[in-house]
Amino acid sequence: MGGSIAIQSVDLVRKFGDLVAVDHLSLEVERGEIFGVLGHNGAGKTTTVRLLNGVLGPTEGSAQVLGLDPVSEGVELRKRTGVLTETPSIEERLTARDNLSLYAALYDVPQAEVAGRVDDLLETFHLADRADEKAGGFSKGMKNRLALARSLVHHPEVLFLDEPTAGLDPVLARSVHELIIQLSQHEGHTVFLCTHNLNEAQRLCHRVAVLGRGRLLALGSPQELGRQWVTTLKTTLEVEPARADEAIGWLADRGVEVLDHTVPGHMTIQGVGHEGTPELVRALADQGIPIFAVVPQEATLEDVYFALQGEMEPAA
Repeated sequence: MGGSIAIQSVDLVRKFGDLVAVDHLSLEVERGEIFGVLGHNGAGKTTTVRLLNGVLGPTEGSAQVLGLDPVSEGVELRKRTGVLTETPSIEERLTARDNLSLYAALYDVPQAEVAGRVDDLLETFHLADRADEKAGGFSKGMKNRLALARSLVHHPEVLFLDEPTAGLDPVLARSVHELIIQLSQHEGHTVFLCTHNLNEAQRLCHRVAVLGRGRLLALGSPQELGRQWVTTLKTTLEVEPARADEAIGWLADRGVEVLDHTVPGHMTIQGVGHEGTPELVRALADQGIPIFAVVPQEATLEDVYFALQGEMEPAA
């Protein structure tokens, strides 16, 4: 595996009896990349994380993470990765500080560094004022923050995050997003992010893989996936409010769908690609309708996700 590649899988397969949870999955994730994995529940995301960490062995195929084989070198590998599961468990009878200190010891963090590292994480995740309280009394959001802090205590080179902002309020979710960007851009960590939050993936991820029934359905940057999978784009038009109804009728006669026109003179249309937009604007202008703005909208991951909806649905 090349030095710039942090994660690689080749035709990775995992079966549970007759169920194929991961189906010939081939991926490469670069070092320092924030790599998103999207898909319905049961799409194979969690099984993939377990395979890449050596918690499960593959039925077929192979994988390497940081140049290590998760099956034969799993113990060494897991010292260099951090994992946050969707439903993390913490030691509720211990304080937040003791939770982090315990895991620092388990990961062989040098004793001289433990206290400072724990204090930094408690501060980062807004837990410093509750550091010496037992975690069993924490809210769900606080437990999630503690679990995320715990996954970082040994400075992992690769971080596997499963729904890291679930249960967090918008302010704390933003702080987690900023931390993920910091880890990638400034500290060189690789982040493997499994999420249902399409806006989160759109904002954070360099590239995204969409899984369905264990198979890789789409792979690329959010912009690449939008161009590849979304053929019908939306465009925002602003016209003279007094002529808006005329414009809507003219558009409808030509098969252009007007999705929204609640604000006078403003409308969102669908059914015209980027290539057809100049001709549409010219034709509207020929009708004498003043046009103040034309803003094509880029396809989002939400658009891509729904374009792939049929491929992702579990088999009946």
